[in-house]
Amino acid sequence: MLQLHFTKDALPDSVSNDFQTLNKFSEQQFVSLTELLYQFLLEPKESERFLAQLSEFAGEHSMGAGPLRGLMKSILLLPHGALKKNLTAEQVKEDMLSLGLNEDKAIHFSDQWRVYYPILSRLAVGQTLMVNQLVDMEWKFGVTVGTSELQKAGNIFLQLKLVVRKGNTTENVYMELTLPQFYNFLHEMERAKASMDCFS
Repeated sequence: MLQLHFTKDALPDSVSNDFQTLNKFSEQQFVSLTELLYQFLLEPKESERFLAQLSEFAGEHSMGAGPLRGLMKSILLLPHGALKKNLTAEQVKEDMLSLGLNEDKAIHFSDQWRVYYPILSRLAVGQTLMVNQLVDMEWKFGVTVGTSELQKAGNIFLQLKLVVRKGNTTENVYMELTLPQFYNFLHEMERAKASMDCFS
């Protein structure tokens, strides 16, 4: 079994066969395909345009559009996985070589990854944050006054009500945190804010 950076799952043989099929493409064809692929990664909502461009490419180079779409579906697994795992251009190149792509093409693809990765990463963070957008937050501090356990009396707690937008609807999420849990939560939020500030 291949040891790959972008996935820990076993891939079907068809995926490595598709990467090896790329070796049959001329340098210019491979550069054009790579350009189409990165353009689609930058604008994933433009799938209609991407499919039309693939059909046009297939027609220009006397290929079947169906097999080319299947090939690109396999190839897209790598950048999607690489984005999720924050892979470097070197790791992308190693994976492509492991899957059977020749070195020149692997170098070209990984060089493009080096160029596009910061933009793709920023887009991925934006999409992730839009999935569950925090709309509002209410909080209350409290002190445990009476309880059946003596050591819990006098403990400080925090109740949070988060209003989260999921698609077109909002949902209330309730949490109760102890003081140490709250400080841990606050620390994580500050780290997330610092990460977001890096991208803006």
